[in-house]
Amino acid sequence: MRFARSPSPSLPPCRAATTWCFPSAISASSRPASTASLAAFFQRAGEWITGNADLETLAMLAKSNWARIGGTADADVSRAVPGDPLGAIPLPPLGQKIAVARDDAFAFAYPHMLSGWREAGVDLSFFSPLADEAPAEDCDAVFLPGGYPELHAGRLAAAERFRAGIKRAAGRGALVYGECGGYMALGEGLVDAEGARHEMLGLLPLETSFAERRRHLGYRRMTPIGVSPFGEGELMGHEFHYATTISERSDGAAPLFAVSDAAGADLGRTGLAAGRIMGSFCHVIDRR
Repeated sequence: MRFARSPSPSLPPCRAATTWCFPSAISASSRPASTASLAAFFQRAGEWITGNADLETLAMLAKSNWARIGGTADADVSRAVPGDPLGAIPLPPLGQKIAVARDDAFAFAYPHMLSGWREAGVDLSFFSPLADEAPAEDCDAVFLPGGYPELHAGRLAAAERFRAGIKRAAGRGALVYGECGGYMALGEGLVDAEGARHEMLGLLPLETSFAERRRHLGYRRMTPIGVSPFGEGELMGHEFHYATTISERSDGAAPLFAVSDAAGADLGRTGLAAGRIMGSFCHVIDRR
């Protein structure tokens, strides 16, 4: 059976960028590129795309496809992320004073999320778990982004000031939220590629392992099951990791999201929430 396709604009070809390449190991090899080298790569990639790609047509095609899969093509632009052609609704901040983990173990946080929080008047501070730094004592929220805790699990397990600081924040009622690598760090234990188990923060009943790698990749639609770090409404995000979940127990915790893929196929439930401590493998992009 053949389906008729509606006319759509075509994109002119771009010349190949043959003099530079992506820093190794961001996804599949044993050691990720440094945060600095990635930042330099993305800066150069952005400059190349600006000079060689038809961004106006790309934005139009993206907006059309967003509407086709159920998004709102004519979203209220007063609520949209500045400059976002899809009219995405910005994510509400986790708190008014957010401490964000930032180093090679927690290197992946969407810049638009952090800049949106700044524009909302949030006081952002940063700390390095690998340097055994604790979050700011006056923060009312802690964000542990994605990254590579599996490559630094021994150092994280031995980082006493970091561990104590996170637990103090949780004890005084701060929201503690982790995505992907940050979610694994909130768990009880992480098994590295060599099979060694390392003690994590123990704030969620979760055990993960890299002894047997399994790829999880795709865009996700997440519907909060109960309390969500970003309030009510469906969230859009992505999942990309090689971890295996050994256990994700319900004792003292509840699933965080009901999740489906970009085509709407049900993927069950993901993540955990225990009071104001919560996280999942999904990197949240925006709200619907």
